[in-house]
Amino acid sequence: MNKRILIIEDETNLARFIELDLLHEGYEVCVCNDGRKGLDLALSEEWGLILLDLMLPSLNGMEVCRRLRAVKQTPVIMITARDSVFDRVMGLDNGADDYIVKPFAIEELLARIRALFRRIQPASEQECLAFKDLLVDVKARIVKKEGQIIDLTKREYDLLVTFLQNIDIVLTRDMLLDKVWGFDTEVETNVVDVYVRYLRHKLDEKDKERYIQTVRGSGYVMRS
Repeated sequence: MNKRILIIEDETNLARFIELDLLHEGYEVCVCNDGRKGLDLALSEEWGLILLDLMLPSLNGMEVCRRLRAVKQTPVIMITARDSVFDRVMGLDNGADDYIVKPFAIEELLARIRALFRRIQPASEQECLAFKDLLVDVKARIVKKEGQIIDLTKREYDLLVTFLQNIDIVLTRDMLLDKVWGFDTEVETNVVDVYVRYLRHKLDEKDKERYIQTVRGSGYVMRS
């Protein structure tokens, strides 16, 4: 897998901070502080992932992402100080795979990068997903807990796999609806709560910590 990461960010201190942490995690990193130059680098070289700031000199992040998507499908995590629903939707609609809002903890950014790399792994490299005593055979769509098969519906299975592919990342109800039910779904967000309850009923044990934890006011998460 290509683990080269291009950072397009004009805040020098932030870019350097991210760069040092990524280097420590074993990634190959290149930093660019200008939108137009960043786009040229994104198009001329092969990257495993691009971290793209929204507000950039010479060419803003939205336009960089839009022009990149016309040519390549390199994964993009957009870094933005704007946290409105409109701005997030705009970023995703212009081709970003994920977004993170400033200020953020570097641990969350690293978790999002790991999750994105897991999602883009070839199926042959991602035959199984494991978490605590759960094991999911992705090809066979079989879920086992302590070696015993757990019978899940298709929607329950898809929801569980989404959590397993995003360990330590808080997923909002809207994000889960998008990933599991589809962005254009007309299902109400409370259906997520219903299916989380179904999963908990099949997975959790009395007096033991829940596999899926509720983050009050935000959504749900599986924590390692």
